[in-house]
Parts: sequence; C-alpha cells; structure tokens
Amino acid sequence: MFIDLFDKTTITGSVKDVKPINIVLVSGTEEELIWDDLVHKYHYLSYKKMFGKRVKYLVLSKSRPLAALSFNSASIKLKARDQYIGWSNTDRKKHLHRIVNNNRFLIFPWVKVKNLASFTLSHTLDRLVEDWFNIYNVKPLLVETFIELNRYKGISYKAANWIYVGETKGYTKKRESYKYHGNVKGVYLYPLKKDFRKIIVTKKQKKPKTQQKCQKNNKKKPSHSRTHKKKTRGSIEMLNHDIEWDPNIIDDMGLTIENVKQLPLELLKFHTRFEDSFSHISQIQHSLTYLQGLMSNLDRKNIESIALEFYKDTKGVRNLQHYMQKGTWDDDIMHQNYLSILSSLISSNKSMITIDESDFPKKGNESVAVGRQYCGRLGKKENCQAGVFLGYTSKKGYGLLERQLYVPEKWFSDEYEERRQKCVMPDDLNFMTKTEIALKLLENVNNTGLFPAQWVGCDSAFGCNKEFLDEIGKKHYYFADIKSNTKVWLERPEVGIPSYKGRGRKPTKERPLVNPVSVSDIAKDPSLTWRKVILGDGAKGPVVSEIACLRVIESRDDLPGQQIWLYIRKHTDGKIRYAISNAPRDISLKELNKVSIMRWPIEQLFETGKSELGMDHYETRSWNGWNRHMLYVFIAQLFLFKIQLKFKKNSNFEFTTG
Repeated sequence: MFIDLFDKTTITGSVKDVKPINIVLVSGTEEELIWDDLVHKYHYLSYKKMFGKRVKYLVLSKSRPLAALSFNSASIKLKARDQYIGWSNTDRKKHLHRIVNNNRFLIFPWVKVKNLASFTLSHTLDRLVEDWFNIYNVKPLLVETFIELNRYKGISYKAANWIYVGETKGYTKKRESYKYHGNVKGVYLYPLKKDFRKIIVTKKQKKPKTQQKCQKNNKKKPSHSRTHKKKTRGSIEMLNHDIEWDPNIIDDMGLTIENVKQLPLELLKFHTRFEDSFSHISQIQHSLTYLQGLMSNLDRKNIESIALEFYKDTKGVRNLQHYMQKGTWDDDIMHQNYLSILSSLISSNKSMITIDESDFPKKGNESVAVGRQYCGRLGKKENCQAGVFLGYTSKKGYGLLERQLYVPEKWFSDEYEERRQKCVMPDDLNFMTKTEIALKLLENVNNTGLFPAQWVGCDSAFGCNKEFLDEIGKKHYYFADIKSNTKVWLERPEVGIPSYKGRGRKPTKERPLVNPVSVSDIAKDPSLTWRKVILGDGAKGPVVSEIACLRVIESRDDLPGQQIWLYIRKHTDGKIRYAISNAPRDISLKELNKVSIMRWPIEQLFETGKSELGMDHYETRSWNGWNRHMLYVFIAQLFLFKIQLKFKKNSNFEFTTG
C-alpha cells in the first residue's frame, strides 16, 4: 500500500470531495509504524506504546492520510459509565472485556474537511465490531472515550450520536489507590448493540453465607500462606509488608491491580532460585528486602532507606549494611544462577553482546575507585566512579550480563593503600584499562556458553581502539561507533616514498600517496547516497533515519588497513552517528540496519536501572557493596521481565531504539 507522507498541502471541501475514503486496519502490518509516527508527531498526547488489546486505523483519501484512530481495553473503573450501565461489580469484572476504549482520534492538521470527524467515527465503529472479533474473538458491546473539557467540546462525538454520561473525578490509578491530578474529562459512550444491558447486567445476587458471616465478624478468610514450608515462613511474613511498588514500573508494564496483588508471592517464588547462595534464613530475608526496596516507591533506594522502610529501626540498617558489604553469602553463585535464568529466557542465535560503560557521580574521595575523570553522564571531568558493563540483545529480549568497576591507576599506589583496605578491595586486583576489563568480561561470558552471539556492539569510547576491535574480530563481527574525525580512505591508496620537495630531510619511509578523509567529510559529500528507513519502534514512535553505507579502508598508524563497512546514520534532528563493522562484504543493508539498533537496549537498561531501580542510589564505599548492589539491579530487571512475560504485557518483544 502506498501512503504519501510528504504531501502536506491543505485538503479542503466536504466529505464527498475526498471520496472514496478508505478506512484501513493497520495493526500488525508494516503500515502500523506509519500510524505510530503520524500520531507521535501530530497528536497533542503524542504516542505511547500501547499494551494489551488494541486496534489502529488509518483513514485515507487515495494515498493521502486524513485521520488516525485507535481503540484499546476499557478503563477498569469509571463511575459515570458504570452508573449509566447499571451493572454490579461482579458484572463489571465478568463483562468488562466487552467494552472498548477509543484512546486516540486525530484529524491531521492539513485536513480541513467539513463533517469528516463525525463521518470517520461512525464508519470506523461499523468496522470495529468485526475487526475486534476477528483479532480477539470477542464482540464489543459498548465504546467509551474521554474528552479533555479544557481543550474540546466533544462536538464530533455528539454529531456521531455518542452519549455524554458525565465527567471523570480527576483521579488517576496509582498502584491500588488513586491520585488526584485535577484534569477532569467528559465521558462519552456509544452502544454498539441496543440491548447490551440484557447481556452484561444481571440481577444482584446474595452473598454466600460464609462470606456474610466473615464480614459480620469483621474477620478475614484464612490465609493459604500458612501452608508454606517453615524455612521460608519468615520470608512470607516479610513479603506481607504493604509495599508501595514504584508506579513507573507498574505503568511501564501496564499491570492491573490484580496483577500487582500477585507480585509479592511471584517475587518469593522467583527468589527461591537464588537460595543456594545463602546459609541462613536471615540472609534470605535481607535479600528479599533489598530486592523489594529497589522496586519500591522510595525516593532513595540505598541500604539505609530500604532498611528503615522495611525494618523500622537502626538495628535493621546495621544488619543490612553488613549483609551487603561483609556478609558471607556467595554472590558468585547468585550471579551464575542469574545468568542461567536469563539465558533460558533470551538466549538466541544471531544475537549481540553489548559493551558499554556507565558513570556514577560521587562526592568525596573515600568510595572505592572514585576519582576525577571524564563522566559521560555529566559530559565533563568530575569526581565519579566508572563501571564497565556487558549486555545481551536477542530477538527474545535483553539483559545485563557482567559488571566491573574501573579502578584508576593511582589507586594502586602506596598512597592509596589505606583506602584500598577500607574499601576491602581484592588483594589480587591489578590495574586494567577499560578495554582490558571489557575483553576479560567478554571472555567470561563466552566461557559460560550461555549466550551465543554473532555480534559485539560498543560505543566510540571502545570503537576507536583498533587493537580492541582486532581482539573482538577473532570470534565475532563487531559494530562499533566511532568519532566523527576518524580517518579512512574511500579506495585503497597507493603506498610509496613521497617525492622530495627540496626542503628538509628526504623521505625514506613509505606512506600513502593520498591523504585519508574524515568520516564527517564523507557525510557532507553531495554525491553520497542516502536511504530513508524505519529502523524500528521506539518509545516515542517509529525511529526514522537516513542511512548511508559504504566500504572503506581503515587507517592504521597512518597506513591503510583492512577494508570494512562505514555505516552513517542521520537522525531526524540532523544529528549524525558513525559506525564501522568487520561484517562480510556480502551482508545486506537490511541486516546492518537491524544490527545498528541492537546496542541501544543496554542504554535502556541503564536508563530504567537509574530512573526506577536505584542503580545509582547506592551509598556504599566497599568493593563488595558496589558489585552486590549492581547484581541486585540485574536481578530486579530479570524479575520484572519475567512478570512481563507471565502477564503477557507486550509479549511480542520490541526494544526501544536510540
């Protein structure tokens, strides 16, 4: 299907002037990315990836887009709607899936066609019943939508015979309660079947006598948790703590209130996979506490804040500090178990191991490996710690694999001996550059055999090191970012002794007779061929870029090296990134495009780790404390990934691209 995205000339007139109008179901097709891109650009709410049931429509006049609509699952509770229907809570739980929410409706800004909105709404609803049934095997009975009253009057919906039933109360769901935001919306409904109440509204039933008796005595029903084995009873009691989960985590995964209620026992079940790391029940409790703390709604997710929240006293703080820094439990076994579980979920052929560093600004000079060095997070030299990390990306998912602190060379001097002892640094630890650390971690991962990878991806901090890439290239194809001033040749230059120009010493060493050019100069060449492609689906819609890809000769010590791929990507904001690859000559551009975005999940893992799981909140100074904190962040991410799979939220894996 051809859709003209570039013609933005104004379309005027009436509906009959733009006929024939074609309403196209784009869900699950290549055109869905076009829908995502248009809604992201032109809808005032932008685009946010939808989870669960949804359908999307594009409305076209010939090849010109006129409008976009989408529908997804209905709101769990909506007072105005529920009063209009007149159903009980039991009815609502049983039949809520028969209601659909119209969550996006957009007439594009270049379209000025009278009555198009009401026409589009009416004719799309005619399609909705059949399409929803074909996809989800459910025939919807009612459609709901919300109108922001401070922006719109709902005229189009009224003209299409939607029914105004009241207003929202200005609250949004926050975990198991609701938070007031003050943005009151009008509620409109459209019955798709006139006698819908006969299907979804039943007579009120009396409560069972056992339930009435239980309520009368104000007693809760017996808990099944008493049947768990004695050795985990303390853990169960701890998990019954009324934890406030981080709302960003819950919202990102689209969990329902019922899903959230299951999280504590899901966490307990998940955590049993790591119990061979411990020798005592108290260690299991500390471990569960720390994991819960990282996923909670605490402002600071460090040892002290977590302990005070869950243990309520300073003794708990000391115990948790000892557990994380000096505890005798085996974090190596925990790490091995973590890798085994992660491998079973995401290991796949033609995958990528990603190498990156993440920096953590720190005040003071006592924390392990802290020093004044370039901090990528701040974009300047600052007091910070730098960690080298390995991640893994496959068609099944992604996760972090390895981590190690980079220790500045001065920390190995006699001057720092006392600090090394205070930070309990290993006696056999020697100075290693970041590239040496990365190669060691890569070797560790390869030796496990758990994560087969055809590719290794890295940023320019590693990609500009030719010796590093040579080591990578022995077992893998690399796709490495480089800096814009990197020099290459477009063709292999002739090498010889330059002619003497009559000044200075006569040349005696062979050198290229043609100078190399920077990759940024190549990107400026007007003869360069660019291709506009959609690389994937990002957090804010499709990632559209212009790509140029060509074979070049690398420069090694001012001499020509091997022939490699130069991959140039121009973002929509004009920013340009450069990468090189040792992939074979006959690899397709489609494959390179796919590989180009496989490194970005590690950035996403850092982002969610720091914004939601307290990856940078640690306040421990020891070597063990840092490593164990990072391992728990890894495990928290793994738990959330398993929850996502269990409740089938966005079960078709897609990672956010950069």
